[in-house]
Amino acid sequence: MKIVIADPLPTSAADLLSAEGWTVDADTSRSPEALSTTLADADAIIVRSATQVDAALLAKAPALKVVGRAGTGVDNVDLDAASGRGILVVNAPGANSISVAEHTFALLLASARAIATADAHMKAGRWEKKRLTGIELRGKVLGVVGLGRIGREVVHRGHAFGMRAVAHDPFISSQIAADLNVELLELDELCAQADFITLHVPSTGDRPLFDADRLSRCKPTARIINTARGTLIDESALADAIAGGTIGGAGLDVFETEPPSDSPVARLPEVVATPHIAGSTREAQELVGLETATCVRDYLKAGIVRNAVNYPSLAPEELTRLQPYTVLAQRLGAFLGQVATARPETIAIRYYGDLSEGNNEMLVGATLVGFFSTVLSTHVTPINARALAKERGIEVVESRSSRPRNFTNLLSVKVHTSEGERWAEGAVFEHAGPRLVLFDGITVEAPLDGTLVVIHNSDQPGVIGEVGTVLGHHRINIETFALGRGPAGAVAVVKIDSAGGSGGTGSLVTPEVLTEIQAVNAVQQATIVTL
Repeated sequence: MKIVIADPLPTSAADLLSAEGWTVDADTSRSPEALSTTLADADAIIVRSATQVDAALLAKAPALKVVGRAGTGVDNVDLDAASGRGILVVNAPGANSISVAEHTFALLLASARAIATADAHMKAGRWEKKRLTGIELRGKVLGVVGLGRIGREVVHRGHAFGMRAVAHDPFISSQIAADLNVELLELDELCAQADFITLHVPSTGDRPLFDADRLSRCKPTARIINTARGTLIDESALADAIAGGTIGGAGLDVFETEPPSDSPVARLPEVVATPHIAGSTREAQELVGLETATCVRDYLKAGIVRNAVNYPSLAPEELTRLQPYTVLAQRLGAFLGQVATARPETIAIRYYGDLSEGNNEMLVGATLVGFFSTVLSTHVTPINARALAKERGIEVVESRSSRPRNFTNLLSVKVHTSEGERWAEGAVFEHAGPRLVLFDGITVEAPLDGTLVVIHNSDQPGVIGEVGTVLGHHRINIETFALGRGPAGAVAVVKIDSAGGSGGTGSLVTPEVLTEIQAVNAVQQATIVTL
């Protein structure tokens, strides 16, 4: 075997691979052209973030079996090109969890005791003891937003300081939270209680998780710590809140724009700021290198797949059989992940027709990827999806049925939550792709793509007209409108025309628009779903 290490790694990573008797080429000073030549007979390449493993580079490596990314993000690896070539891509998620958790607490302590300000005063020859009275952590409420690996490590450290931990994570079971001695709360309730709020979730899209409105719901003495993503916080709103005395301070390692050229918060005396270094420790770098090298070794030596970020290897005939249904499975999962707002306890997947035969692990993974991908910072793949569900105390159940249905192949997904069950079924139409054919027991045929407004309403006249009027008032064009009726009521699935059509403007369904739809008398529930 020949392993190429293209970016600097600890020597322990190369030593682990060399111990197998393999050739390890660890020259990290090569030009891109020289790297292409070196890869001509390579079995594996390991990179950090500098080397771009794009389709052109992969084309120069006909024997390549695995790409190892020493780190979490894989933005520099063309996953589609690698998957198309049957090349496994692995990374090292969570290897820096301890480092990030410790830095989180460093910022928390520095904020509580004004460490940075005190140090600056001392260096300037100023002794201002009375102005630098801090607060203890003992007895304070630590609010953790996101209970993944890092969030859990932060909880453990908070307990060591005598803090009471509360958390917001809709994808963690009550039992897992109880085992961690954490009380689960809705986000606004967490904000109202917490003395320190620390963020460990992925970016939330166009709108910051902590905008002016959310910040106004926090204690005026609260301090916010962010070592996750800069886009989680509206920096201007945070600066205004601190200046106005409605937020006590902050500890920030990440920013909306990096490096921040003119951040409104970085220079405030109540803010402790560091340049995105939470995961930058010697120990973390060592662990990242070793974990990546171990994954590469195990795959090449024994075919063991760990920390994969693309789909698993399958026999050609199995891949051909399942490929059309993986998109359906992922979109059904994403659909239910957005409409099932209560805490999930079980995800049940049932196969009908030809799908009831063979190994459908790829469909399980795709369903879970869709369900988890919008809320977890961890890169979710078909390979690690089951483990993530288990980690969160969510049971995954598969079943097969020979009962005849109206479709050659049908996929059914039920999410059992703490407040009941949400249920969706889908099929692949030859000329229309994946379609929703049943929702919560009501037959309805709708597309599973784009932006959808999903409405539960009582079955009475005028509802369609009123909803259409609300959307029309906001110049939101309707592409399709599917309606299903059953004994329990009616379901409407409205697909929004993002281009606007001939009369619309391509406007988005904002939370304000959704509130107007929910105010329609017969509407029981309305949800925006993006697929």
